[in-house]
Amino acid sequence: MNSKRLLYVAGPTASGKTSLAIALALHFDTEILSCDSRQFYKEMSIGTAVPSPEELAAVPHHFIQQRSIHEPYSVGAFQREAMDCLESLFKTKDTIILVGGSGLYADALIDGLDHFPEVDPAFRKQLNNQLEQEGIEALVTRLKNVDPEYHQKVDLGNPHRLIRALEICLSSGLPYSSFLGNKKAPTFFKTQKIVLQWDRPTLYERINQRVDQMVAAGLETEARSLYPNKNVNALQTVGYREWFAHFDGILGRTATLEEIKKNTRRYAKRQTTWFKRYQDALLVSGGSSVEDVLRKFT
Repeated sequence: MNSKRLLYVAGPTASGKTSLAIALALHFDTEILSCDSRQFYKEMSIGTAVPSPEELAAVPHHFIQQRSIHEPYSVGAFQREAMDCLESLFKTKDTIILVGGSGLYADALIDGLDHFPEVDPAFRKQLNNQLEQEGIEALVTRLKNVDPEYHQKVDLGNPHRLIRALEICLSSGLPYSSFLGNKKAPTFFKTQKIVLQWDRPTLYERINQRVDQMVAAGLETEARSLYPNKNVNALQTVGYREWFAHFDGILGRTATLEEIKKNTRRYAKRQTTWFKRYQDALLVSGGSSVEDVLRKFT
């Protein structure tokens, strides 16, 4: 029987994943891998809710602010690097904590990854130019034409996913969906998923409060420092796009804050839908103590 165990702490944004992950890591005397795709980048701190210096000091963390926004980072690259990290850590640890709201990245690590052909970088450049000049709807329409099956599944509000699917379609001449379904899960550890749940009004209030806290901590200044790079893929995300629209004169300041809150709530709703697919997960009420969580599976 495999004694190595990965505990994945999942849940929507502002659900308390970081604090629970740290409590579990302290209990098991282990380390944390982040699978939050927004926290990979060192230039983005406030808007991505990176753990505080105190939290990072409490437990060793991996995949937090280890890259620049100017270095493209794919799900496949994360999966390979995170798998290497797990293999190393499991030499001395029996339990490791994975935490983050990016379900796609977590699933790649836990379930394996589909294999895709190499892509000519020129296609991504072309698609990024189209996004900038024609908007996201042009990409949505294009994907519907070349891969209607994946068009039905993908988050149509996420330009990263749309561009990834389209570059595969254009490069290979085949639908992106035709490359799905050939993944193989790793066998050297077992996984227990823990999904944090809040009732919707409470979660939305937590989100609104967090946005206010981010603004008080200097989110506008952080976004302004990144404004010259506003077209970089890593910055096409909630909390930054809205400020860029403000700096462009499209949104007033009050409207900017409301858009960030609204778009974060929408993001949380999409995350919740994703995690509902985890039929084998332990469902944990938000705010539960680590003792309450441990009683559920030990």
